[in-house]
Amino acid sequence: MKMTKHRFTASILCMAANNISLAHEAADPLISMVSINQLEQRLNHDAQSNDRDISNWNAEVWLGKNLDKLWLKTEGEFVDGQREESELQVLYSRAIAPYWDLQAGWRGDFNPEQNQHWFAVGLQGLAPYFFEIDSALFFGEGGQTALRIDAEYELMFSQKLILSPELETTLYSRNAPKYEQGSGLAKIDAGLRLRYEIRREFAPYIGINWAKKYGNTADLTRANGGDIEALQWVAGIRAWF
Repeated sequence: MKMTKHRFTASILCMAANNISLAHEAADPLISMVSINQLEQRLNHDAQSNDRDISNWNAEVWLGKNLDKLWLKTEGEFVDGQREESELQVLYSRAIAPYWDLQAGWRGDFNPEQNQHWFAVGLQGLAPYFFEIDSALFFGEGGQTALRIDAEYELMFSQKLILSPELETTLYSRNAPKYEQGSGLAKIDAGLRLRYEIRREFAPYIGINWAKKYGNTADLTRANGGDIEALQWVAGIRAWF
């Protein structure tokens, strides 16, 4: 009789534990999102450079639960149908405060001439006054270190018409001529995009994008015959699902 009672009690405890586990999983389900931040065609403001076909992408995918997620981030550019440059990040993300995630992982830069690999650690979240911040330190080969800070804000003219200014700054710790990277402030990239949300998940936009290289990075780019400044009109779509 005691054995039966013990087995019955054990069964009840197991059922209770399973119910608690199921309730916890239901409260913290596995979720995912695909976000296409930019998928656009670019037209140089300089009429002499308008013979080039330039397209750009910036997208993110994440999968996980409330506190822990796997992030994939990618961006890049095609010129005349050929991939000019691209970047991929694979990151583990951990929520450390409301609206803020600490991220760490790998970043790869892929160019026609050579590739570059980094260890990445960053902080991503929503700053006061609703500025979206994505900041990261990258540790590369040969002791090279990079700091990149991206900030974006949304001005809502209506529920569907939204203006998004964005500013990105990149700095390097040392000169790396092989990759056209110079110590100090390397590049500032600024954009202004006006989108109309046909649905919350889909919005075409138009805008303008300006980028300029500085200091030793600009000198290395000039030496290789490249442009250090570009002003471009843009048109594209933004979507998520």
